[in-house]
Amino acid sequence: MEIVEGLNTATAEAWTDEEVIARVKAGDTAMYEIIMRRHNQRLYRISRAILNDDAEAEDVTQDAYVRAYQNLHQFAGYSLFSAWLTRIAVHESLRRLRLRNRNQQLDEIAQEEEGSMRVAETSPDPEQRASLAELSQLLEEVVLGLPESYRTVVMMRDVEQMSTFETAEALDLTEQNVKVRLHRGHAMMRGWLVERMGGACKTAFPFMGVRCDRVVHGVFARIEKLSQSGSHTA
Repeated sequence: MEIVEGLNTATAEAWTDEEVIARVKAGDTAMYEIIMRRHNQRLYRISRAILNDDAEAEDVTQDAYVRAYQNLHQFAGYSLFSAWLTRIAVHESLRRLRLRNRNQQLDEIAQEEEGSMRVAETSPDPEQRASLAELSQLLEEVVLGLPESYRTVVMMRDVEQMSTFETAEALDLTEQNVKVRLHRGHAMMRGWLVERMGGACKTAFPFMGVRCDRVVHGVFARIEKLSQSGSHTA
């Protein structure tokens, strides 16, 4: 992971999000890179699950960081910064989803439901799915074939490995609703896929290298424009 130039890597990685944000609020904007490198993959995965669009998910990830930066004065520390940041990405993803043509959205959901059932009913040949890369790809296809409400919860709980409480807080749901959606999502996937993948779930939906760098550079470019226009965080 790249860290801000001149910063001791071990020291930076030991800091909490809240400690880093305190430095950003104090004027050390470059420290915001630590936050982005730390949470890029989670925001991308969750936005991807909601929108089912790779490019738009990346754009939402950037937008969430910019919105968070503009509103750092609103973060009071009553919850984890990661939860606050995740909620921003979730709300922006849902806002974009609602802006899509309603009829088209209904058609896509119907197609996703039909497609997810076809994928779930097909048992992969163990020899053909032997490698971790192939299994990760299969997981991506099955998860993205789920209807949005189930896809998002499965992404958060099984792939991103967030707790039921964290997922409920980010989606503004009750913990019971999260459990119900997760159970139904598993039923559509016929249960066996998530169980068979085990720890390999964490290798799916990667957000590394060039893509991670692109988000970091894009956010800093937008923050620079905000500074030039006179917009500052409190």
